[in-house]
Amino acid sequence: MRRCGMMARSANCFWADRRGNFAIIFGMLVAVLALAVGFGVDTAQLMNAKSALQNAVDTAVTSTARDLTTGSATEEEARKRVAAFLTANSAGGALPFDKIVLDKLVIDRASKTVTATAYVDVPLYFALFSQHNVKRIHNTGAAVYSDKHIEVAMMLDVTGSMGGQKIKDLKDAATGAVGTFLDMNNPSAPRVRVAIVPYSEGVNTGPLAHTVFREAPGSKGKADAPPSINTPQTVSVSDKCSTERKSASGTSMDYSDAGPVTAMVNRDDKSGACPAAALVPLTINKQALVDAIKNFSANGSTAGHIGIQWTRYLLSPSWRDTLEVAAPGSGPLEYNDDKAKKIAILMTDGEFNKSYISGLSSMDAAKELCKRMKQDKIEVFTIGFKLTDANAKVVMSECASDDAGGVKHYYLAADGAALTSAFQEIARNAERLALTQ
Repeated sequence: MRRCGMMARSANCFWADRRGNFAIIFGMLVAVLALAVGFGVDTAQLMNAKSALQNAVDTAVTSTARDLTTGSATEEEARKRVAAFLTANSAGGALPFDKIVLDKLVIDRASKTVTATAYVDVPLYFALFSQHNVKRIHNTGAAVYSDKHIEVAMMLDVTGSMGGQKIKDLKDAATGAVGTFLDMNNPSAPRVRVAIVPYSEGVNTGPLAHTVFREAPGSKGKADAPPSINTPQTVSVSDKCSTERKSASGTSMDYSDAGPVTAMVNRDDKSGACPAAALVPLTINKQALVDAIKNFSANGSTAGHIGIQWTRYLLSPSWRDTLEVAAPGSGPLEYNDDKAKKIAILMTDGEFNKSYISGLSSMDAAKELCKRMKQDKIEVFTIGFKLTDANAKVVMSECASDDAGGVKHYYLAADGAALTSAFQEIARNAERLALTQ
């Protein structure tokens, strides 16, 4: 009993002695803190590596898909392109500690996708619980490429209200858009063509002047139904201007996009001013388009529906044969061609207020033509430049295709910079639409 009492007293004394407790507790805390810091460092390291690897893989497949789209790279070269991007992103950049390794690359011709899987080994500074001191991180990225041909027709307002700074702004914006569109091309295999349709009270048909039926002067009130293109013409007019295409009765508008062999397009005998600048059918010739834009001058009223009519013709396969004869290489592809994307850009600074057919509203005709273009799967973008008229805004809004996938279709540009920005955004979205639709 005495021994037990002594043992109990010794134990009590031991537990009561606090002289070394602080050192023990401090040591335990330091160990825990070291583990926590080490775990935090490794966690941050892994998160940063994962994010950097994802960015590297996404950039590699997106760039390679773009090269496949433009034709600057073949499918056989794709793996080298992806590997080169990954190497560039693993040398002294966000992932300096190791080389990114391309594990797998798949090019799916059916879905037109490039998919890459890559990995990187990340060293751990505090490997816990028997972990290896290196952690392997994988990431997979995919991008879509396209072999579609893009056809763009731009309807450009050169009416009298576009005088002064406005016409200068339009020239700059349209020239920039032409460059952006055509710079998508690989010279050895071009897949983007652009057309322009300057309009005011009518459209100067340029190389398509032979498709226009020139009504006899003083024929007002008579049935001016257009004949076929093979019918001899007896009326001579010095300009190449066109107005609406009239129906078989000659008293209403023909909204079809039938080729001129079926029926020519009228030049109403009441037609006055004609744009000095002629339309240019689909082409890859940037200089021809730029030269035409340089010749823009402002004059006349706003017959917007006539501009839309010719914008549609230049994208219509029904006009292919006629266009190929007049301007070789300008023939449009079929509407239902899976490898074609057709885009119309309609620009105005005011209300559509001029027509030649009795009782015809230019605004209503424009809406009908826009509806038919959209039914034919033509993507319609519209731009109102310094547009204040409420009716004009309604027409531009209704003519535009519905927004989808983050792609905007109706623009209001308050100044020259905004006009350029609108054209550039549409041009950038053209490739996006070709990839996703």
